[in-house]
Amino acid sequence: MTAASTRRTIAVGAIGNVLEWYDFAIYGYFAASIGRAFFPREDPVAQVLAAFGIFAVGFLMRPVGGAVIGYLGDRFGRRSALSFSVAAMAVPTFLVGVLPDYHVLGVAAPILLTVLRMVQGLSVGGEYTTSIVFMVERASPGRRGIIGAMACCGAVGGILLGSASGALLASVLSAEALEAWGWRIPFLAGLVVGLAGFILRRHVQEAPKADKVASSPLLETVRNHGPLLARLAALSVFNSVGFYLIFVYIVSWLQSVDKISPAHALEINSVSMLVLLPVMIGMGWAADRFGRKPILLGATALGFVGALPFFWLMHHAEPGIALLGQIGFVMAVGTFVGTQPAIMVEATPLAVRCTAIALGYNVTLGVIGGLSPLVATWLVSRTENDYSPAFMIMVAAAISFLAVTRFKETYKASLEMA
Repeated sequence: MTAASTRRTIAVGAIGNVLEWYDFAIYGYFAASIGRAFFPREDPVAQVLAAFGIFAVGFLMRPVGGAVIGYLGDRFGRRSALSFSVAAMAVPTFLVGVLPDYHVLGVAAPILLTVLRMVQGLSVGGEYTTSIVFMVERASPGRRGIIGAMACCGAVGGILLGSASGALLASVLSAEALEAWGWRIPFLAGLVVGLAGFILRRHVQEAPKADKVASSPLLETVRNHGPLLARLAALSVFNSVGFYLIFVYIVSWLQSVDKISPAHALEINSVSMLVLLPVMIGMGWAADRFGRKPILLGATALGFVGALPFFWLMHHAEPGIALLGQIGFVMAVGTFVGTQPAIMVEATPLAVRCTAIALGYNVTLGVIGGLSPLVATWLVSRTENDYSPAFMIMVAAAISFLAVTRFKETYKASLEMA
């Protein structure tokens, strides 16, 4: 690849992820407001649980979306799959912004919200994994780790944009205005950014069709690559639990546990995610030089050992100390997430690459990642132990540590190209 074509590939893949994850992430940041808008105002905890429950339903659609969009990517090309996924996000996101609340539609409001979240979940199910396949396949030898990390930066950049948008709105609008209508603004903007992503991806040059394409990638994956699916799923546990607790759920946790204002909670999250970007790129670079496994093993070990101390730091009303604890998680989770894309692509055969990665990754992200904020909210309320989420992260780190040991080191191996 020329330098210019590399830059175009990075820009298109990363920008698409920015647009997709901006749309999907803002739901998590405004979960409390959404809960109050679409559910009866009887129990504040029940409202947040209900809102995160619908968040989880959207994630449970990820394996379905992964199967559908992964099939499109393996059979008809990466560009077709990526164009479909970003288009399927734009309209439902806009509709969430204009959907009347519970007081207008009654029980139909949460039902319609659930349907829209399911469509969005289907889109995200294939978006992230297909984009990392698209980018890593086109990376020069010796640069697959850093290019894969840049794919993650697109996703994190989108979540950062959602967080920053929330922080901006919280700073310029009154609490009453933000509660009444301000939270809808980022969803309305989703139509514009989604359409922009669709246009960008329609102009990507598709790679020549590979000879080694399974007639039915889904059946081929399930029948002949079961152990690989299990390894991919177990590898993704630390990513799913760590990422969605520390960068989505934590905004609500800081408000409810530390009594930090919504504006300060979103600012803390935005700063930590800004730090996350260079951490991922740096670890992608390191993985190209020292191997994938040492970096991944170190990241999960830090997540296991540091979970309780980092949560202890975050359990302070002083925003600066809380930020310090979250930066600790940035180092563990960012190191892992930045290195994971390359090893997944390198470990998966070309004929089923999009489908196998989408299934293995999204089964974990859909079931475990989607349920993590819901389970954490329930555990803190049920046990009255504010550190309950730390134990979830420790278990996830242990599972992924063991999974890494089952992968071969692939940073010097050649890669079948699409």
